[in-house]
Amino acid sequence: MKLLRTIRLDPSDTFVFDRAAVPGEWAVSGAFMFGDTDAALLQGKPRTAFRGGLLGVQSLGWSTLAQVVEASEADRDAAIAMLAQQFVAQFGAPDLATARAAAEEEVAFAASLCDHPHDTLIAVHRSVEDGAIREAFRSLHPRGERKPMRAFAFLEVEGEEEPAEQVDLMKLGEGERK
Repeated sequence: MKLLRTIRLDPSDTFVFDRAAVPGEWAVSGAFMFGDTDAALLQGKPRTAFRGGLLGVQSLGWSTLAQVVEASEADRDAAIAMLAQQFVAQFGAPDLATARAAAEEEVAFAASLCDHPHDTLIAVHRSVEDGAIREAFRSLHPRGERKPMRAFAFLEVEGEEEPAEQVDLMKLGEGERK
């Protein structure tokens, strides 16, 4: 199985987001963070997070990129448990069972983005169209031989034009995806 982990190729995330994700934590899309937000009114760092941030599960910080990595069932379960705890503690989920169901859905969606070779980087671009959040995901593949990753060692980009998900803002609180 593969999941997403936050990655920081340079210090820019610490400047562009209010809270940067810790490198190496499990990552999900994070679109749910904007369910009650009028994206048109966002400015500065919150706008940057809306437009291009992937959410670190433990820190609830943002990362510009996430890396496709091999993961075990235990890793998946840990990511779900951490996100479920965040839903209860930070977002007012009514109970852990409800939170766990929502966390399972978020982690499953993140896993669905991992149909790429190990070390592929994933980026997101969010926008609002007809009252719904639209997310377009891009994959960045290392060029040439596998070497330590540097920010400019990635050339190949896939999926820049097709939105991979649409979230209805009115139903987001109920955990539904379009």
